[in-house]
Amino acid sequence: MKIIISGKNIDVTEGLRGAVQDKIGKLERYFTPETEVQVTLSVEKDRQKIEVTIPVKGNIIRSEQVSSDMYVSIDLVEEVIERQLKKYKNKLVDQKQASSFFKQEYIEKDYMDEEEVRIIRTKKFDIKPMYPEDACVQMELLGHNFFVFNNAETEQVNVVYKRKGNTYGLIEPEV
Repeated sequence: MKIIISGKNIDVTEGLRGAVQDKIGKLERYFTPETEVQVTLSVEKDRQKIEVTIPVKGNIIRSEQVSSDMYVSIDLVEEVIERQLKKYKNKLVDQKQASSFFKQEYIEKDYMDEEEVRIIRTKKFDIKPMYPEDACVQMELLGHNFFVFNNAETEQVNVVYKRKGNTYGLIEPEV
């Protein structure tokens, strides 16, 4: 496994590099030696953030952790990725396309689904045509972080969602 470490607004010291190598290196038992792991360390005010991206054919395994201490963020990110790998192992192997990136022992080992995906509630509602800005207002009134609506301009189903920094996003289908 090849770990590529970069920094934004931070000098990647030998101590940080060593901590990343130790923690992320634990994931070696899952991946083949040629798998590349992108690690980006960044600092914004009091936020110490680590982003780990592992591209495997057809999929991306990714985690981002933020805390007030970079070493805590590094510890957390490794745990999250390991949990993701155990949770989604069966899906990855069933698809066969990504299995060449993983070690055989990982593929053959059975992991219990800690959190099986289950739909526990279904809602039906009338979708009224509205403009995206109106959908954002409706979303705020409902106290939700996303809202499905029929776009009055395109006559297609769209989704508005709340982003970090009190901004909004719009998801439109490709035609």
